[in-house]
Amino acid sequence: MLLFDSHTKSVRETDVRMPGDGETAWIPLIGASAGEIERLLGDLFRCHPLLVEDCVKRNQRAKLDRYDTHLLLAYFHVDQNLSTVEIEHVIGPNYVITVCPHEVGWLRDAAEEFRRSGRHMEFAGGILHRLLDRCTDHYATVVDKVDNVLDGHEQAVFRNPQVRISEEVFRLKRKLHRLRRILADEKIALGQLTHEQFPYSRQEADAYFIDVYDHLSRVLDSIDAFRESITSLLDLQLGMKSDRMNEIMKTLTIISSIFLPLTFLVGLYGMNFRHMPELKWKYGYPAVWAVMLLVAGGLWWYYKRKKWL
Repeated sequence: MLLFDSHTKSVRETDVRMPGDGETAWIPLIGASAGEIERLLGDLFRCHPLLVEDCVKRNQRAKLDRYDTHLLLAYFHVDQNLSTVEIEHVIGPNYVITVCPHEVGWLRDAAEEFRRSGRHMEFAGGILHRLLDRCTDHYATVVDKVDNVLDGHEQAVFRNPQVRISEEVFRLKRKLHRLRRILADEKIALGQLTHEQFPYSRQEADAYFIDVYDHLSRVLDSIDAFRESITSLLDLQLGMKSDRMNEIMKTLTIISSIFLPLTFLVGLYGMNFRHMPELKWKYGYPAVWAVMLLVAGGLWWYYKRKKWL
C-alpha cells in the first residue's frame, strides 16, 4: 500500500496495515483472491459483511453505499472495446481500498502520481477524487474512439450504400446502451457525493467532485448523441439503398417504355395477313427501321427534356 505521512509530507510503500494518526493510505487490491479480500476487509479493517460480500462477488451496479464506518463506491472502468471492469472503492476515515480484478492503465498512472507527490493523499476524499478523475478522464478517450468508428461507418456508407455494417452497428448500439446505463448509475452516485455531506473529505474538495460530475455528464451527453447518430446512420443507409433501387427501377422503366412502341410496330408487321400494303413495297423494310428509330429518338428526347434521364 502507499502511505502518506502528514508530518514529513512524504509517501512510501509499506505492507498492508491500518494507518495510524497523521497517516493516510491507498491500498490497491489488484487481482487479489476472494480469501485475501475477505481477510483484509473483514478482519483487518472491520468492514461490514455486506460490504465485504459486494467486493468479493463484484456483480454490482454503480452505487454508493453507506455503512457505520465505511463507504462503498462501485465504479466501472471502460476499455477501448467498450467492455467494462467493475471496481470497488472502500472509503474509510484515513484510507481508500481499491478492489479491481486486474490492473488497468489509469490505476497504474494514479499510483505513479501518488508516489511523486503526496498532495492528493492528504485525506481520503482527495485520494478518491484523484481515482475517479483518472477513470472519468479515460472515458473521454473511449468516446473519441467511438466517434472515429461512427465517422468511418458514415464514410463507408457514402462510398457504398451496400456495405455490410448493420451487424457491427447493432452490436455497437447494444454496448452503448449498456454503457449508458452504467454511467447513469455512476452519475447518481457522484451526485450523492456532491450534494450530501461526504464524511471523509473536506469542504474545499467538493468542487473537485462536482468537476468529475460535470465530466461524466458530458460523456453521457456524447453517448446519447452517438445513439442518435447510429439510428440516423442506419436510416441513411436504408434511404440510400432505396434511392439506388429507385434509380435502377427508373432506368429499367424508361428502357421498357422506349421499347414498348417498337414492340408494337414489330408485332404489327409480324402478322401473317396475305394483303398488307407495305409487304410488297420496295422501301418497306428501311421505312419501318426509320419509323422505329424516330420513335425511339423522340421518346429519348422527351425524357431528357423532362429531366427523367
